[in-house]
Amino acid sequence: MATWSNFNLQNSASPLMEQIIFFHDHTLIILIMITILVGYLMINLFFNKYINRFLLEGQMIELIWTILPTITLIFIALPSLRLLYLLDELNNPLITLKSIGHQWYWSYEYSDFNHVSFDSYMINYDKSNIDNFRLLDVDNRIILPMNNQIRIMVTATDVIHSWTVPSLGVKIDANPGRLNQTNLFINRPGIFFGQCSEICGANHSFMPIMIESISIKNFINWINNYS
Repeated sequence: MATWSNFNLQNSASPLMEQIIFFHDHTLIILIMITILVGYLMINLFFNKYINRFLLEGQMIELIWTILPTITLIFIALPSLRLLYLLDELNNPLITLKSIGHQWYWSYEYSDFNHVSFDSYMINYDKSNIDNFRLLDVDNRIILPMNNQIRIMVTATDVIHSWTVPSLGVKIDANPGRLNQTNLFINRPGIFFGQCSEICGANHSFMPIMIESISIKNFINWINNYS
C-alpha cells in the first residue's frame, strides 16, 4: 500500500505491475532526456548573439526535428503496445471472481463454488487498533490464492465504478449492464488495498477493496470452511 513520502509507484505484487513499473521508468528516462535537450537549446537561444539577416529556410534542421521525435515516439509506442497486450492476456484461470459495484460497497461472488458470495463494506476506523487502516479496511476481505492465474469479472448495479488495486496493476471500470474482464497473478502473500477510482458519487472514494493473498492450501481450507 502507499506510505508517507512515497512519490513512486507502490511496490509490485504481480508480474504485470512489474512490467508497468519498467515501462514507467523507461518513458521517464526518455522524457528527462528530451527536457534536458530542449532546456539546453532554449538557454543557448537566450544567451547567444548569433544573427543571420538572410536566413530564410533550413530544410535539413526541419527534417531532423521531424524525424527525431518520430523515432522517440516509436521507442515509447512499441513497449506500450506490448504491455497493453500483456494486460489483456488470460491463460487458463484457476478461479473466477465476480465483483459487483454498488453505492457505496462491493459485492463478490466466487463463480466456481456454490454459495460463496458476500458484501464488502468499509469498517469504522478504530484508533486503538493499530492493525486498522483508515478508509481502507473492510469487514469481508477478498481471499485469493497466490501464484495462480485469477479471472476478475467486473460490473455495477447503479453507476460507473472502477475496481482498482495499484500494487497488482489492475484498474478496470464497472459499468451497469456490461461485464468487463481482467486478470490477476499475485506472486507473494500479503494484504493489498485499492479504492474506487471513478467519480461515481459523493462517497465514491469510500469503497475500499481489500485483497488477502494466501497459499492454495489455505485457500482450499477457507472455501471448505465458508458458511
